[in-house]
Amino acid sequence: MPSHSRTGVRRWCGYPKRVTFPVVGMVGGGQLARMTHEAGIPLGIKFKLLSDTPQDSAAQVAGEVVIGDYRDLDTLREFARGCDVITFDHEHVPTEHLRALEADGIPVRPGPDALVHAQDKGVMRARLDTIGAPSPRHRIVADPADAVAFAEEGDGFPIILKTVRGGYDGKGVWFVRTARDAEEPFRAGVPVLAEEKVDFVRELAANIVRSPHGQAVAYPVVESRQVDGVCDTVIAPAPDLDEELAGQAQELALRIAKELGVVGHLAVELFQTADGRILVNELAMRPHNSGHWTMDGAITSQFANHVRAVLDLPLGDPRPRAPWTVMCNVLGGDFPDMYGAYLHCMARDPQLKIHMYGKDVKPGRKVGHVNTYGDDLDEVLERARHAADYLRGTIVE
Repeated sequence: MPSHSRTGVRRWCGYPKRVTFPVVGMVGGGQLARMTHEAGIPLGIKFKLLSDTPQDSAAQVAGEVVIGDYRDLDTLREFARGCDVITFDHEHVPTEHLRALEADGIPVRPGPDALVHAQDKGVMRARLDTIGAPSPRHRIVADPADAVAFAEEGDGFPIILKTVRGGYDGKGVWFVRTARDAEEPFRAGVPVLAEEKVDFVRELAANIVRSPHGQAVAYPVVESRQVDGVCDTVIAPAPDLDEELAGQAQELALRIAKELGVVGHLAVELFQTADGRILVNELAMRPHNSGHWTMDGAITSQFANHVRAVLDLPLGDPRPRAPWTVMCNVLGGDFPDMYGAYLHCMARDPQLKIHMYGKDVKPGRKVGHVNTYGDDLDEVLERARHAADYLRGTIVE
């Protein structure tokens, strides 16, 4: 709390005094940057954006936009001038560049020592093994014959092959049923990780946020439903999830964040197995699709808490506002006039929350999402699904 001397000068008890609000440098101009920028506006936080093009989702709305290549160190260094902290809406900035920024005295959150575990699936699996985090059977394979050997070491085909870097939304991931199928992943000339095909009943996600001084908050564990390798629907909290297992998932995510030194938002994507276990599938060290429901369904959204964390501000309450919240992604289809669908969607459901990303509509492309909330899960699901399908043009009534 502030106190005042006889001269009227404001003093902040135990906290440093700032003359201006901080500047957050965001590398990446996608929808995650757009929504993170939105969350910082009520706090008066200034954003500086490094974007590939002026048409990128966040570049359309941010006040200070630098167009440049995040893979170029000189560009990153110039962009970082005047920023109080650097954060990201993707994990693709070269690790050595992030170390160079830190050596220049620029706070990078999450830092390269943490972020490499989201950049490189081989590094992630090795580190998770050392801390005892439950994972599918896995190892790096050298060639198609080695992938076949990996399959034979377990229960045979099918197995999963992943490029260790660069994959997302189903890209860089192969469901391999035969020895011949194992040839395709190696054509890119990058290391390949083999994993067992897990017998899972559903996919879950544990989202947490951690600050530099170690404060952390955990959101309710959610169910994530995929269609063709892309997140389609998220239900918060995950229906019929045993309370003890939900607690284990939250504790696991918090432990991973601490052990890896994560600062900011961490999404731990999980398999819930048929025999009642949870296994780590992927890590994301940025706001995540499985946390979009928090924009309308939680007291403090994942985006607002990510901003707070990278600035080392006290974190906000992650509790849900309603018994159920459902997020459905809006994918592009053959009906580009999504704005024309607003009249129907808003009139049908005045509580519906629509979030669009300013992207050109292309078939299968994520162009927005909708959130619904309420007391009855079936009703909340139906409202979200109807709105997403109507916006896409899948249904017309």
